[in-house]
Amino acid sequence: MVAAPSVSQMIDWSEALTRAAIHGGIAVGIALALHLALFAVLDRAARLSVSTSDELVFGRLRQPLRWAMVAVGVSLAAESDALIARGWDLVARFIEPALLGWTAFALVKAFAEVLDAHADRSEDVMAARSRRTRVAIFSRTLGFAIVFVTVALMLFGIPGVRNVGVTLMASAGFATLAVGAAAQPALKSLIAGMQIALTEPIRLGDFVVVDNESGRVEDIRLSYVVIRTGDERRVIVPTAKFLDGSFQNWTRLGDGITGSVVLPVRPGHAIQPIRDAYLAALKDHPDWDERTGQLQVSEARVGSVELKLVMSAKGPGELARLRFAMREAMLDWLREHCPEALCTEG
Repeated sequence: MVAAPSVSQMIDWSEALTRAAIHGGIAVGIALALHLALFAVLDRAARLSVSTSDELVFGRLRQPLRWAMVAVGVSLAAESDALIARGWDLVARFIEPALLGWTAFALVKAFAEVLDAHADRSEDVMAARSRRTRVAIFSRTLGFAIVFVTVALMLFGIPGVRNVGVTLMASAGFATLAVGAAAQPALKSLIAGMQIALTEPIRLGDFVVVDNESGRVEDIRLSYVVIRTGDERRVIVPTAKFLDGSFQNWTRLGDGITGSVVLPVRPGHAIQPIRDAYLAALKDHPDWDERTGQLQVSEARVGSVELKLVMSAKGPGELARLRFAMREAMLDWLREHCPEALCTEG
């Protein structure tokens, strides 16, 4: 049987615990006070600054730095207290890489938000969309790498896992092939995401058509792309599909979309008054972006002449409204000013 501790031993343990609690409490209190003072100064500097980037960065770093400073305080206390040192040695191998990875991840996200904010203020819409796309893909790739390395460092802090890893590396033959085959889809998506960031076949905000589904590119992830359709559905498309297959990108070289309406009229009527009426109606409509506005004679047959009303708008929704409005406006104008020009089925 294990002998019960003596009174003197219990007093020694109690004194050691009390001393460790006092040292640890003082260290944590000093770390929190320093953190509070530091961010009070940083917040004041951010309020005095014209840029909003400081607030974004400080907001992201506030939590990880608080716990990192607490960890530094406990590690300093461990140098003067054996009991704290014993407990800290058990958890430091997990806490230190976790806090380091958390801080690095927060920095990446903070700078990504800053670059996004700067891109939104750019007057060049195409350059802003390219920058936002690159920032989104590269920040997520770097974030994934940080999480992967952090988890690996934490696992290597476990002796059993480290020994298993060494054993597997010593006899890696078929295991390496199996892991490589299993990881192939993930690696393919990762490489596809990097290729999209570098070559830019699509960007955030582009209007694309994939598998007869059309919409705006709402988000680009490492493994998939989110497309928001006109009826507010979200179509999830694998990232690799944009490199392996064909698709349509209506805004690849510039923002805005061009469409047309075909208006059949009877032959023998002057085209210029109809053109003037169309341009006047187009000018008064708020969805017209003033890039393209033409009336063209696209077809001439024995019984009818087809007038093509060409127009442009900022996006697909605006273009649809504009086409409906111009068709209705021109039919009303013809009915009022030139009813004999309207084609009717014989």
